Amino acid sequence: MKRILDLIFSILGLIILSPLLLICMSLIWLQDYHSPFYLGERVGKNGKRFKMIKLRSMVQDADKTGVDSTSATDVRITPLGSFIRRFKLDEIPQLLNVIKGEMSLVGPRPNVRREVDLYTDEELKLLRVNPGISDIASIVFSDEGEILQSEEDPDISYNQLIRPWKSRLGLFYISHQNFLLDLKVIWITVIAIVSRKAALKKVVSLLSNLNAPDDLKKISLREEKLVATAPPGTNVIVKSRSTVSKG
Repeated sequence: MKRILDLIFSILGLIILSPLLLICMSLIWLQDYHSPFYLGERVGKNGKRFKMIKLRSMVQDADKTGVDSTSATDVRITPLGSFIRRFKLDEIPQLLNVIKGEMSLVGPRPNVRREVDLYTDEELKLLRVNPGISDIASIVFSDEGEILQSEEDPDISYNQLIRPWKSRLGLFYISHQNFLLDLKVIWITVIAIVSRKAALKKVVSLLSNLNAPDDLKKISLREEKLVATAPPGTNVIVKSRSTVSKG
């Protein structure tokens, strides 16, 4: 049923959004005459690597800097790219990844190899399912760029402030995933484009109905400052990306 939902929604989505996609592609190409697409290698189900397709929101060859986490003030983001990212338009081409079977509409967001290498044994369970275009965690942390914008090292800050909770939310989703839950996440994702505050309330209500832990519901409201936390499966806070943080 999940695969059928993925195919139907993805094909319809591409058809409906094709005019908007063509406009964005043209504008991106006109700003520097380079490809409007960004193909980023990500780790998918069972550790299989694939090329995730996005509309390019950064300057050409931005990933050669070696920085994986992006802050809102990242100089690599173009003015047009800021607009595209704000309304999640850069994610539209990932519908092709869904059609190819590399991704799902709903599932934990795919990560780069360097970040997956830091996963604990518990976090490796995230690779048991296809990664998704959206999930509960991506709604809760849709302001990831703003969180990291004042951080000296965005990659380390991501692993300390965001990764622990995104992983926990992803694991929670996997343990409760079903057709109805996917429909609810898709609907909340649409709401988030219009009102992030309303979407967060919907997320907390959803988590409550699924008897999620109190700390998971509390963090999903995003009313308190994030503090450095250990990822699931360990009690060690990440200090470096050169070692795997297993407890």
